[in-house]
Amino acid sequence: MRETRDGAKKNMHAKNPSVSSLPLILDVDDFKGDFSFDALFGNLVNELLPSFQEEETDSVDGHNISNDVFPNGHFRGQSDTIKFSQALATPLFPEVDKLLALFKDSSQELVDLRKQIDGKLYNLKKDVAAQDFKHRKTLAELEKGVDGLFTSFARLDSRISSVGQTAAKIGDHLQSADAQRETASQTIELIKYLMEFNGSPGDLMELSPLFSDDSRVAEAASIAQKLRSFAEEDIGRQGISVPSIVGNATASRGLEVAVANLQDYCNELENRLLSRFDAASQRRELSTMAECAKILSQFNRGTSAMQHYVATRPMFIDVEIMNADTRLVLGEQGLQATPNNVARGLSSLYKEITDTVRKEAATIMAVFPSPNDVMSILVQRVLEQRVTALLDKLLVKPSLVNLPPMEEGGLLLYLRMLAVAYEKTQQLARDLRAVGCGDLDVEGLTESLFSTHKEEYPEHEQASLTQLYQAKMEELRTENQQGSDSSGSIGRAKGASMSTSPQQISVTVVTEFVRWNEEAISRCTLFSSQPATLTANIRTIFTCLLDEVSQYITDGLERARESLTEAAALRERFVLGTSVSRRVAAAAASAAEAAAAAGESSFKSFMVAVQRCGSSVAIVQQYFANSISRLLLPVDGAHAASCEEMSTAMSTAEAAAYKGLQQCIETVMAEVERLLSAEQKATDYRSPDDGMAPDHRPTVACTRVVAYLSRVLESAFTALEGLNKQAFLTELGNRFHKGLLSHWQKFTFNPSGGLRLKRDITEYGEFVRSFNAPSVDENFELLGIMANVFIVAPESLSSLFEGTPSIRKDAQRFIQLREDYKSAKLASRLSSLWVNSN
Repeated sequence: MRETRDGAKKNMHAKNPSVSSLPLILDVDDFKGDFSFDALFGNLVNELLPSFQEEETDSVDGHNISNDVFPNGHFRGQSDTIKFSQALATPLFPEVDKLLALFKDSSQELVDLRKQIDGKLYNLKKDVAAQDFKHRKTLAELEKGVDGLFTSFARLDSRISSVGQTAAKIGDHLQSADAQRETASQTIELIKYLMEFNGSPGDLMELSPLFSDDSRVAEAASIAQKLRSFAEEDIGRQGISVPSIVGNATASRGLEVAVANLQDYCNELENRLLSRFDAASQRRELSTMAECAKILSQFNRGTSAMQHYVATRPMFIDVEIMNADTRLVLGEQGLQATPNNVARGLSSLYKEITDTVRKEAATIMAVFPSPNDVMSILVQRVLEQRVTALLDKLLVKPSLVNLPPMEEGGLLLYLRMLAVAYEKTQQLARDLRAVGCGDLDVEGLTESLFSTHKEEYPEHEQASLTQLYQAKMEELRTENQQGSDSSGSIGRAKGASMSTSPQQISVTVVTEFVRWNEEAISRCTLFSSQPATLTANIRTIFTCLLDEVSQYITDGLERARESLTEAAALRERFVLGTSVSRRVAAAAASAAEAAAAAGESSFKSFMVAVQRCGSSVAIVQQYFANSISRLLLPVDGAHAASCEEMSTAMSTAEAAAYKGLQQCIETVMAEVERLLSAEQKATDYRSPDDGMAPDHRPTVACTRVVAYLSRVLESAFTALEGLNKQAFLTELGNRFHKGLLSHWQKFTFNPSGGLRLKRDITEYGEFVRSFNAPSVDENFELLGIMANVFIVAPESLSSLFEGTPSIRKDAQRFIQLREDYKSAKLASRLSSLWVNSN
């Protein structure tokens, strides 16, 4: 129709190309679908505009008004210009009127179409409203109908549920009735079989073929167990009779016969199955074994079958296997029974046992209905029979009264064997647990194997440490005695008056003590699982070490002190009076020299003992800090208590060391006094006034004393450390200071002697400066100042004390030693000074 309308419009315009007064033919369908205004507008004007475009093209091509130059190259003339102006006067767009008319008609027709569409829309809205009202009414009616259907369905569902419940009850009753019927049928069968067993005692010949048919042995076993259970239960009800079907005999009378016959039959059947099981086991027919084991599980839950299988394993019945175990671990006749060899033997044996159990586990898993129960019995039998038999031969618990001799290893060998066996057996238990042992507490069972040994373990460990200590002390005494015997002849040849040097403390020995204790602690950790027990045992064992080290170093210090005491006694023996002959004096001087040498040797020996004592204590302290401390920390108070025990144990050695150091000071001072008495001359400090230049060298006595102190104290500087060294040298310096003051009180001094004395004091002061003792240095500085009382003139003495009033007390005594004390009347001159000082 669009084409018809388009054709009509074309004809209409063709008839009257100048004016178009006829209405356009537009349709609503023109605006449907993919409407395009450009297309609509083009359809309206394309009929008019093409003719105009053609005319315009022809006009431009014919006149060529846009160029002033002709195609032949000549310029346009004036006449041509006039013609062009005339052409421009004609209308440029002659179809405009037609277009305006066309647009007016189209607009009017569009308005008409809009009104037509508005009318249609109005009618459609009315129709839609009517249909919507009708639809709502229909929905309301449908809702009422649905509600009625729901109500009907609810009644139907309730009815169906009621019918279903009734059907279920009927089904339950039918099932119960069927079960009762089945039970009654089985009961009749059981009563029938029970009557067969209720014949004569021991008469099993008249039984049904079921009980003798090997192909139905499983069924026969099940029925026999049911009959036996029923009969035994009925016998337990005293005074209750069996049903009349069984007979008129009383229950106890009749069923006792049945029970006896059933017991005999069950025993015979069980034995028959066990025989079949054994035969299948020898042929490795696992399916037959599994069938027999399943049937046997109805007899006492298969306990007899499981125990029978385990008991028939070769490792439990073959004596050669047990002997091989002993040879593997202990060697031939126990000749290689050392801890290392036993450890290797146990590792090999336990690996073999584990492999054997693993192989048996594969068979057990394939055969028995309850493999875990069988594995529990098997592992328990392994530990209680095979392992226990070996441990009884390996571990012979020694007596604490009569200890095994050290030549045979002593208690230490037993403890090492125990530790090796315990550790390896624990590893076996873990391996067996990994293989499988059912509900068996394999770790607890393993612990029970060693319970008798662990009960007295702490006592054995203490006794072992004591035995080791005593053996070591005996060994050291023997070595020292042999050394004394070999050196005795030499000492007598030299005319020695003292015994040989005492046995010295050895750090190596203390290290060995610690090594023993460390080994004991490792065993203690192995055997003690509870923290409280472990802590108590560790403290006990560590206390043994403290006692051993304390006793050892204390004995060593006491032996060194005995040498000092002997040297002191030797010095006292050769102290002579003044009125003796020259020969006796010479002999005494020689003996005194020997006593001095003995004293010096004893001093050095004691210093070595002190040094080694300190090193030994340091070793114990380091061992405690590195090994013991961390084990005691988990228990409150254990660490502090052990520290207190360590301090208490070492106090004895400290007391012996203190006494010995005091004796060392006495020894040194005795020799210093001897040297001063022997070497110091009266003329050293009162030189004759012969006009010769004064001697500024130290006196011989001073030189000898300083040389002796330098030599003898060298060992003290090496042996002592820290506060001990400072206290010892301070005490020695003070004693030396007092000894010099006392010594100089025996002499008279002139000015040149005072200079000589000051030189000696300077020499002494330089030596004691190596003590690093401030108080001693101060004392010797004051001595140097005080020596000036012998040098200055009498009239200058009072001014001497103005700068150092602290020396007045000692200076008052020293001034009296001046050669001119009486001649210069110094007592009266200085009396006022002493009064003021007092």
